Amino acid sequence: MLVRRLVAADVDAYRRLMLEAYARHPEAFTSSAEERAALPVEWWRQRLDHAADAPQQVFGAFIDDRLIGSVGLLFDARLKSRHKAELFGMYVADTARGQGAGHALVDAAIRAAIAREATVLQLTVTEGNRSAERLYDRCGFEVFGIEPLAVRIDGRYLSKVHRWRRLYGS
Repeated sequence: MLVRRLVAADVDAYRRLMLEAYARHPEAFTSSAEERAALPVEWWRQRLDHAADAPQQVFGAFIDDRLIGSVGLLFDARLKSRHKAELFGMYVADTARGQGAGHALVDAAIRAAIAREATVLQLTVTEGNRSAERLYDRCGFEVFGIEPLAVRIDGRYLSKVHRWRRLYGS
């Protein structure tokens, strides 16, 4: 398995993978498949800006040149909170689960956040998503709060669990 930062040339594979994620696991994401499918390809390409100081970085896991998972990092640009980054869009295709891709993607994101001198890495996970919760536990993330009624899907509400991890420093 190869994990690397995605670039503009990966845009079609990334878009396809994430639209699959939104459609197959709507409870795991705040955005819907319909909302994301309506976005122009340029929106997806901007997420893959490869500049060293890009506000977002997206990493992909590949098996035999096929993108099977991805995760993104969003860096806070505000002066008082530049020390924070947020993990977003974590997904591994159902057919590729159990092979370590999730852990490898989170590790890549952690290394990239440290390289950008982030001190704190945060994320949200849908309450009850046991596989994701176990992954984040193994990667050192701790719960710091629960947002009740965070998303509504088909008339039912789901809560989001907020997690964080100190990367380094005091």
